Amino acid sequence: MKDFRLFNIYDFLMDEDFIRWVKERRKEDNDFWNNWLTQHPDKHIIVAEARRILEVLGSGETTVSESEKDREVEKLLLTISNQPAAEPESPVISITRNRKWLYAAAAILVAVAATSAYFLLHNNSTPPGKFDYAYVIPEKRLIENVNTSTKPVKLRLPDESIVELSANSRIAYANNFDSAATRDVYLLGEAVFTVTKNPARPFRVFANEIITKVLGTSFIVRSFEKDTIIQVVVKTGKVSVYAQAGSDPKETAQPDKLGGIILTPNQELIYKKTFQKFQKILLGNPAMVLPAEADKTLLYEDASLEKVFIQLGNNYGINIVYDNEALKNCTITADLRTVPFYEKLDLICKAIGAQYEVIDGQVVVTANECK
Repeated sequence: MKDFRLFNIYDFLMDEDFIRWVKERRKEDNDFWNNWLTQHPDKHIIVAEARRILEVLGSGETTVSESEKDREVEKLLLTISNQPAAEPESPVISITRNRKWLYAAAAILVAVAATSAYFLLHNNSTPPGKFDYAYVIPEKRLIENVNTSTKPVKLRLPDESIVELSANSRIAYANNFDSAATRDVYLLGEAVFTVTKNPARPFRVFANEIITKVLGTSFIVRSFEKDTIIQVVVKTGKVSVYAQAGSDPKETAQPDKLGGIILTPNQELIYKKTFQKFQKILLGNPAMVLPAEADKTLLYEDASLEKVFIQLGNNYGINIVYDNEALKNCTITADLRTVPFYEKLDLICKAIGAQYEVIDGQVVVTANECK
C-alpha cells in the first residue's frame, strides 16, 4: 500500500524495502524498482540520490579529500542556513574525514533541521507521542490482538465487523465496545476493515495521529510506527478522516454524520506525520464499484459525452468534472469495455481533443468546445 510517488529523499532513506533493494540487489526488487522508475521518470533524480547516500553508508570507505568534504559541508550549511537557530542540548560532534559519517550527518541534519523549523514555527503543536498507540493503550483496559505471523489474520469484533490484521500489526478495543456511543478500535500497523452497518453507533479507527470514522463500509488503514505517512484507502461506502490534533470529539462522535475529509471508493488519503498534512488522491488502478456486468454497457456509438461520463463515474464511484455547457455537442463512438479506468479516460480525451488531470481525488477534464 505504500505510495512511493509521495516519498521525499528522507522517506526513501528510512524505508526498509528501498534499503533492501539498494543493499541486497534481489532480482524481484530490481524488477519492481526498474518498472516503477519507468512509470515515474520524474523520480529518477531523488531515487538516485537516495541510493548514492545508502551505498556510501555501506561502502566502508574511510577517506575523503578536504575539497570534497568542504563541498559537502557547504551544501549542508546552505540547506539549513535559513532555518531558525536553536540552542544545542548536547555536545556538537565534529565532522570527521570518514565519508560515510559525513553523508549520514548531512542526511540526518537536513531532516532534523526541516522538522525543527516546522515545530519552531508551530509552537502550539501537540506534544509528540500523545496520539501514539503506545501512549493510549496503557491508559485503557482493552482487548489486544497481535499478529506476529507473516500472513494476515482475520478477527471478528464484538459487533460482527471483520478485521483482516496484517503481519506485524496489532489492534485493541474495549470488551463489547463497553456499550459506548461509538465503536472505537486502536490500530498500530495495517488492517482491512469490513464494518457492520450501524448509523447509531459510528465505527472509529484511531491510527496514531488520525481518526477514521465510518457508519458501515470496508476500507484499509496503514499506520506503522516507523512510516512517515499514514494511509487510508476506501473499498466500498464512505469514510471520514480527521487529524486527532485539533479535532472536535463531539463532532467525530455525532451519529449519522460524516465530517472531516470524506473519502469514497477508489480514493486514498495520505497523512504526512511530519507536516500534519492531508493529501487526497485516486488509486493507481481504480476498481469498479458496480457489478462487473456494468462494464458491458460501455459500448458507444455517437453517444453524448454527458452520458459517457455519468456512466463511467457511476461504475467507478469517481467524480468527473468538466464544462458540460462547452462540451454539450461532443459525442463519443468507442468501445470502453474491459480496459482499465485510466485507459478509458485516455480514449475519451483523444476522441474529443481533451486533457484530464486528477485533483483532490477527482478527475478534471479540460477541452475546447465541440462543433
